[in-house]
Amino acid sequence: MGGPPPIGVQKAKLTPFIKDIITQFALQEFGHLRAIKKTVPGFPRPLMDLSALSFARVMNMAVGKILVPPFDPYADDIKYLLASYLIPFVGLTGYVGANPLLESPISKALVVGLLGVESGQDAVIRTLLYERALMKVFPYDITVAEFTNKISNLRNKLGKRGLKDEGLIVKPSLGAEGKISGNVLAGNQDSLSYGRTPAEILRIVYGSGREDMPGGFYPRGANGRIARSFLQPDQ
Repeated sequence: MGGPPPIGVQKAKLTPFIKDIITQFALQEFGHLRAIKKTVPGFPRPLMDLSALSFARVMNMAVGKILVPPFDPYADDIKYLLASYLIPFVGLTGYVGANPLLESPISKALVVGLLGVESGQDAVIRTLLYERALMKVFPYDITVAEFTNKISNLRNKLGKRGLKDEGLIVKPSLGAEGKISGNVLAGNQDSLSYGRTPAEILRIVYGSGREDMPGGFYPRGANGRIARSFLQPDQ
């Protein structure tokens, strides 16, 4: 269906191991798009801002201060993985939230199939970060785990529907069975995946806390019937 190319994309400086994993994920997304287009009506790709500046703004919001130098997701493995932590989990919770509302068996099968691989990707990213949880992210005096906690807290704040996001190290009361602080996989009190509505997702990816106020990674708003229904005609 086409659409404008994303803003500010760069080639990340990754080690061969991380590059291999991310390349696998990228190729899997081609298959996901193909499956979606076979199942539901398509729409043009919206304008996305994936520039280093866009990620830096979100990270500043998450940590509550202006990071110096600005956070650059393309600089190294750790920052790229943190940037990867920033977005995909939001989409995963969207699949979980949408599945009970779908009536078509074909659509349900599509979402379940997407969810299986997307949750696997998220688990790999979280595991790679968990292995480095206590490492400080150069040149900031903030550990990997602290970054994930701050990002998750920001997403909860923007989503405005309570706790639906958790970082890598949490209070034991929030860990599995309320007994452990390690949190390599996020889940509710029954260790089930959190779900989010389309409005919650838009509030987060826009960075505005409002589904009718585009910004962040979607400066002109997301596309699709539901996303456009929240916007004014001239947006």
